[in-house]
Amino acid sequence: MTRSVHKFGGSSLSSAKRYHAVTNIILQQAALGDVVVVSAAGKTTDTLVKLWQSYRQADQQAISDVLALLSANQFELIADLLTDSYKDSALELLDAELISIGEKIASQHLQEAHLLAHGELWSARLLGLYLQQLNVAAQSFDARELLTLAQGVLQHEKNVIACGQFSATKYNVVTGFIASDEQGQTITLGRNGSDYSATLFARYICAESVSIWTDTQGVFSTDPRKVKQAIRYGKICRGQANLLARLGNPVLHAKTLTPLKDTDIKLVVRSSFDSSSAATEIVKEGFAKQKRFITNLDHYDLLKVADLHEGEVGELSRIVQHALHHFVEKDEVYLLVPAALGHQVLTLLAGRCNLVESNVSGIALVCQHGDGHQLAQSAKVILAENNVNLRFIYSHEDYCILLCEQQLDTDRLTILHDKLVSVSQELAVVVAGLGNVGTVFLEQLKEQLSRLNQLLPVKLVGLIRSEQMLFNPTGIDVQNWQAAWQTHAVSYHEAELLSHLAELDYEHKLVIDITASEQFSQLYPQFVAHNCHLICANKYAGTAPLAWYEQLQQSLKQRNLQWRYNTSVGAGLPINFALNDLQNSGDKVQRLSGVFSGTLSWLCSQYTAEVPFSELVMQAKAMGYSEPDPREDLSGRDVQRKLLILARELGLNLELDDIVLSPLMPEALSNGDWEFFVDNLALLDTYVSELAAKAALEDKVLRYVAELVLSDDKVTAQVGLQGVAKQDSLATLKPGDNIFVINSRWYQDNPLVIQGPGAGKEVTAAGVHSDLYWLCVSLAK
Repeated sequence: MTRSVHKFGGSSLSSAKRYHAVTNIILQQAALGDVVVVSAAGKTTDTLVKLWQSYRQADQQAISDVLALLSANQFELIADLLTDSYKDSALELLDAELISIGEKIASQHLQEAHLLAHGELWSARLLGLYLQQLNVAAQSFDARELLTLAQGVLQHEKNVIACGQFSATKYNVVTGFIASDEQGQTITLGRNGSDYSATLFARYICAESVSIWTDTQGVFSTDPRKVKQAIRYGKICRGQANLLARLGNPVLHAKTLTPLKDTDIKLVVRSSFDSSSAATEIVKEGFAKQKRFITNLDHYDLLKVADLHEGEVGELSRIVQHALHHFVEKDEVYLLVPAALGHQVLTLLAGRCNLVESNVSGIALVCQHGDGHQLAQSAKVILAENNVNLRFIYSHEDYCILLCEQQLDTDRLTILHDKLVSVSQELAVVVAGLGNVGTVFLEQLKEQLSRLNQLLPVKLVGLIRSEQMLFNPTGIDVQNWQAAWQTHAVSYHEAELLSHLAELDYEHKLVIDITASEQFSQLYPQFVAHNCHLICANKYAGTAPLAWYEQLQQSLKQRNLQWRYNTSVGAGLPINFALNDLQNSGDKVQRLSGVFSGTLSWLCSQYTAEVPFSELVMQAKAMGYSEPDPREDLSGRDVQRKLLILARELGLNLELDDIVLSPLMPEALSNGDWEFFVDNLALLDTYVSELAAKAALEDKVLRYVAELVLSDDKVTAQVGLQGVAKQDSLATLKPGDNIFVINSRWYQDNPLVIQGPGAGKEVTAAGVHSDLYWLCVSLAK
């Protein structure tokens, strides 16, 4: 059967609230039969270590204080989570264990490993009981009954048999960090031993995957707490993960990865504080491209070792319970060791080891194979320019190490990241909609790529049209996309598209929607969930119900993603840019009006009393100026949607129905079918001619106008046919053009006017390219 392992660290279980969150994750993300590995809750292990230190120092007052603290913390968790018999049982066991600890202290028989094991034991038992209290099938295990080591070596065959105790019909909650020797004595698995336990269990039960749930959203290019522009990677190959672990990466640990060697088990690093966020997968070589990383090296000793034996570094790492990294420079073997462990390692290697640098800091840069030497030189120059004096440099084809006296601050790390890591990013682009505008966009992309690639390498990886899709994660040749489409496009379902997006191994992903499909726009939240930026000419998402729209905007913000949609209104005209610039400069828009439809602009400008309006409508249809069913244009719904998009761009929380809509046709024609419309065109002609005659009496002409007025916290919005003065800029508009007239505090008497083609495949495609360019500019910063 398919099984998964889920591991939760101490911060994920630091309070009753966090236990609730973890329980929700288990019920939503795990399945019966899965294994749930837990660490000690919160700071419990630190408190137990303090108790051990107090015991060693024979400090009776400290022992009493720490025991009281342990009791209070565990009692609070139990009281907050459990009730009735579950609570009574847990408290009874806790009291017995604390009494036993006190007795061992009094009789001088306390053992460190046995003491430290209580943290995990308490977490597993409490989570198991809480699940049972919720009527969820669950049981808890003490890993000392499942994992056995003999002289420090795991007894794999015995352990596999022991793991047969896991139930296929229950959640199996088990302690991390601890095991036992052949005599049944407690053994701890060292620093980050719970992660190691999780991958061991995954190996023993032949799990499909193991998820490490932490307080970070995966693995980043550098510490996101120090560098705001840190990139969360969706996939990392195991080779780079191992190297990062040996170099002290705080999320990944070399020991954790060891059990997964030569298996297909997928390792996933996820956030237990935001379970819906994307994760980082650690995959086999060849299943992810190599990335760049900056890892901080704070407070390290650099040792030179003579006659280092094969396997000795691994043995040293086991003894000091910390991953150590060694390398060879000019036939000399060096060992990088945390300064707190330096003396211990020097003692273990007495006579063969010298201290080269003491308590130094710096960075390690991990990179694509072959870039390490050049990267070291570039980093050296950047650090020198920022007044950092280096004590030691080592470079390899896959990474480099630079050590200095001081820790690198946020500013210097950010500069290094911008100049050495961000430049290696790529943008994967999926284009949906291969009609008139989409085809022109792709033709323009052939010329634009060289310009875009100077900012950020861009790859076209997907094409979508109606019910067919072409996907190539390594890139589609833009020069020959049509031939590739004819040869390789296949039918698809939404789930397949989303799966392809999830598998894309790029720092940045983008979906460009040049469709007019409401159904496709409804997929935007799922695109965002897969960390895709959005560019669209599609109006439906921008005019969706407000709650949906705001949730999408919130999701984009949480994931630091962009949604650009300048071409959803005015084709290539920069109306969205103008409104944003006005607001960002401190201005306040008071009125926005204009002609927002190229089709209705052409019809109204061409209309005279000598030519029936219906004749112009049919002419526009024949020339392709209108929708295949011109009633879509005459309904005014398109203009209504455009005005709503601009209103929301101004920060107004409007729904579509808040905009008063007056169609450019009588209601009877709106309700009938196409044949009824054609048979009753006289109704349309009468409707327009009467309004035109009324306008002419006032020396005005008809225009289909959108208008938004903001005054005294009151908003009025409407679209409909209006008479406008012949001198007005709306009256003198070139047939087919759009015009946007903006009145604001700074443009009151003399409004800001943006005018030009509001439709056309070339200008619309160019507008999409403008959005793509500015997205690349933003990502390249």
